Amino acid sequence: MKFNQLNLTSEMIQTLTQAGFIEATEIQAKVIPQVVNGKDILACSPTGSGKTLAFGAGILNACTKWGGIQALILTPTRELAIQVATTLKKIATPLGITITELTGGEELGIQQTNIRSAQIIVGTPGRILDHLISKHVHLTKLKYLVLDEADRMLEAGFNKEVHAILKACPTKRQTLLFSATLSAESKYIGKKHMHAPLHIRIEGKNTLDALYHTYYDIKPEQKFSLLVHLLKKAKGIVMIFCNTRRTVDRLTMNLNYYGLKSLAIHAGLEQAQRNEHLTAFHAQETTILVCSNVAARGIDVLNVTHVYNYDLPRTSTEYLHRVGRTARAGKSGTAISFVSPGEHTELRAIGREATITLEKQTLPPLTPLKNTLDYRSTVPLFRRGQGAKNKKAHATRNRRN
Repeated sequence: MKFNQLNLTSEMIQTLTQAGFIEATEIQAKVIPQVVNGKDILACSPTGSGKTLAFGAGILNACTKWGGIQALILTPTRELAIQVATTLKKIATPLGITITELTGGEELGIQQTNIRSAQIIVGTPGRILDHLISKHVHLTKLKYLVLDEADRMLEAGFNKEVHAILKACPTKRQTLLFSATLSAESKYIGKKHMHAPLHIRIEGKNTLDALYHTYYDIKPEQKFSLLVHLLKKAKGIVMIFCNTRRTVDRLTMNLNYYGLKSLAIHAGLEQAQRNEHLTAFHAQETTILVCSNVAARGIDVLNVTHVYNYDLPRTSTEYLHRVGRTARAGKSGTAISFVSPGEHTELRAIGREATITLEKQTLPPLTPLKNTLDYRSTVPLFRRGQGAKNKKAHATRNRRN
C-alpha cells in the first residue's frame, strides 16, 4: 500500500515522497490511519518492520509549528533515541517542525535551550524525567505519547520513570505503545493509561526466520585469527559483539592493525564519540562495528549482513538482542558464534530457549595472528619494538584491569 492511501495530508505525502518513502510496510499501513483517526494503539511487530515511521508519519501529520511540545517519544537507549530522531527529522525539517533528543551524557543546559524551540522530544525515560522535575519540559500541549520498544525499556529497569512520565502527561492525549513482544507490564500500561487501545499485531516474517545461525568450536587463542579469516572472505556490513569493554577496545585495535577498518562502541566512550562512530557506521565509512551489549539494544542499521558473537552471550535474551541487528525489514542475515571449550552448555541453552538451530561449521586452516587478546602475548601490536619498558608497563596494566 502506498502512503497516499493512508489518510495523510497532501503536504505530508509530498514530504514523504521527497524523502524516498513511497510504499508503506504492513505495520505502517495498519497503524498510520488509526493514528490519524485519534486511536490509542498497542502494536506488536517484529524488529525492523518500520515502526518508527508507523507512529512518526501520523504524529507529524498533525503537529504544528511553534505549538509547544506536542509529541513525546520514549526509547530505552540513547542510540535508539538518536536513530528515531534522525529518521523523523528527514520528514519533520521540510515541514518546519523541530525535534530534539534528550538523553544522558549531554549537558542539561544545552538540552534546556533546545527544548524551547522543539515541537517533538525523543529521549530516554531517566533524562526526560530529570527535565520534567526541573520544569524544563512542559507537557500541557502534548497530543501524543509514544513508548517505543516498550518491553526493552521496562526490562532495562525504567518502570518507575515510565509510570512517573505517564502521570505527568495530560489525560487527553493519544498513547502509542510499540514493541516486538507484549509483556504483562506493557499490557498493564495499556489497561491503566490508555483509552480503549486498538491492538495491532503483525505476524510477518520474524528476524529469526530470515537468519542463518552458525557456530565454530574454537580455542580462545584462535578466535582472532578465525575472525580475520572470515571478515576477509565474506565482505559485508558487520557487527561484532564482545562481553567486555576491554575486549571491544583491543579487538578494534587489532582489526585496524591488520587493515580491517573498524570502530568501537561501548558505554565507556564519551557520548559524542559514540555518536560519531554510529554516524560513520550508518554512512558506511566503516563496515565493521565492534560492540559491547549496549549496541544490542538500539542500533538500527537495515543493511547489516553479519553479526559475530566473538564472545558467546551469557543468555538467550542477549543472543536474540544481538542477532536482531541483522535480517531486518525482510532481509536475510547470518549470525556466527565462537564457542570455546566449556561453553557448550550455554550454547545448548541458547538454542533451546530461543527455539533456534545453530549449525556447526568446520574450522578452516588458519594463519596464526599476533594480537593483544591472546594474553600470552604481553606486547601490544601498536607498541611492538618499543622496548622492555613498554612490555613491563603493559603487563602491569593487564594485572590492574
